[in-house]
Amino acid sequence: MTEGILLIYLICIIIGLAASFAGSLVGMGGGVILIPSLLFMYHYSDAFAWATPQVIVGISLITMVFTAFSSTVSYYKSSRIHLKIGMLFLTGSIPGGILGSWLNQFVNADHFSLYFGILMIVLSFLFLIKREKRTENDTSGKTPVLSVFVISVIIGTISGLFGIGGGAMIVPAMLFLFGLSIHTATATSMFVILFISIMSAGTHIALGHVVWEYVIFFIIGAWVGGTLGAKVNQLIDSNVLEWILRLMLIIVGIRLIIEGLM
Repeated sequence: MTEGILLIYLICIIIGLAASFAGSLVGMGGGVILIPSLLFMYHYSDAFAWATPQVIVGISLITMVFTAFSSTVSYYKSSRIHLKIGMLFLTGSIPGGILGSWLNQFVNADHFSLYFGILMIVLSFLFLIKREKRTENDTSGKTPVLSVFVISVIIGTISGLFGIGGGAMIVPAMLFLFGLSIHTATATSMFVILFISIMSAGTHIALGHVVWEYVIFFIIGAWVGGTLGAKVNQLIDSNVLEWILRLMLIIVGIRLIIEGLM
């Protein structure tokens, strides 16, 4: 095995670890880091010629399965996940994820990337609005079932289409629709992303969008990064975590806007 191949494998592990750590920390999955990182390597290194856009989305979703699984295990042990709300989000996000993965091979999403990027930046500023906060197990009040279903279908479709997990919309939705704390919202988001990613990744595998030679190295990084991100999340103050999430949303938005304008 040549040193060049070993270096490629090491880069895959590092990208997987960094993406999964950040994704687990704020409940966004990690695709926001993994996808632009691989796109950069694809454009500027012949060693990553295998990383076509469709392959990158497929690898991102498989990586997120293991990111979300390791995160969910850690969050579940610390009783951070709101299972009732998580299951409600899954009603639309799973079929949406399958739809988005199928649409990935047909849709030129450049303009959509531009508008979605602007939406992410707008969402980041919503955190300036005062909102009702409830206790973690409070299920009082009318649950906006139809609103959650529509949002979750959109989230799942975006996840399958772009491979970004959907957490950029899941966490704000949980914060503003249910008044969850940032810690519970991020934990529950990773629980939802686990199932979205499984369904979406399965579709991409069936479509042949996965280069298995490299996937295992992203998985190694994802497992470690996802576990570390969940543990660090529990040590960070809620206000600090909200600012980190806002920053991540702005980064997502800028990246998508640039992608949409290119």
